[in-house]
Amino acid sequence: MLKIQEIREIIKLIDQSDIEEFSYEHEGSKIELKKRTATVAVAQHHPVAHQPVMVQQPVQAAVETPASAPERVEAKLEGTANKENYLQVVSPMVGTFYESPSPDSPAYVQTGSQVNADTVVCIVEAMKLFNEIEAEVDGEIVEVLVRDGELVEYGQPLFLVKPR
Repeated sequence: MLKIQEIREIIKLIDQSDIEEFSYEHEGSKIELKKRTATVAVAQHHPVAHQPVMVQQPVQAAVETPASAPERVEAKLEGTANKENYLQVVSPMVGTFYESPSPDSPAYVQTGSQVNADTVVCIVEAMKLFNEIEAEVDGEIVEVLVRDGELVEYGQPLFLVKPR
């Protein structure tokens, strides 16, 4: 059975390559990975570091704002330009996002928290396995992009981090 770190490395290698599907089977264990190929057309594109940008509901809501409030639309779009220097902590798998180890425990991190590369920032549960996700970067959490209990996709940004 592969260790979680080995699986993460395989995911990174596949993500950086042109491979669309990957399958590995050993002693009754099987891993299948597939890249999502759907793309989203966005009028304004501000990439964050080297990760893909995913359009979230607030951007769509800003576009649908009535014409009587154009200042608010411009402010939201300009605010995203400042995020170009931020790094993303992305989900290494499909699963359910949990901000804390149990419902009665405080969140691992929140906006303003200082993290190191090995700091656990959340848990992603997949097939009854609770996988601790590490920041993999030193810096400050500037935004939590998902809510507790929300389903997340492979590669979906979970946190924005201002690197040190």
